[in-house]
Amino acid sequence: MATIKIKQTGSPIRRTADQRATLIGLGLNKMHRVSELTDTPEVRGMIRKVAHMVEVQG
Repeated sequence: MATIKIKQTGSPIRRTADQRATLIGLGLNKMHRVSELTDTPEVRGMIRKVAHMVEVQG
């Protein structure tokens, strides 16, 4: 399966609880952490929800 790399670029400070939970669900919770996940519609939806705090690397 295809994978996708996600890097956290924004801080979860002063964000809503559901956005923080989404970051943790993606395997991110600290700045500049990189997580590699399978490219599924569920993961794409999570990325879309916190798009202002993450960067898709490929």
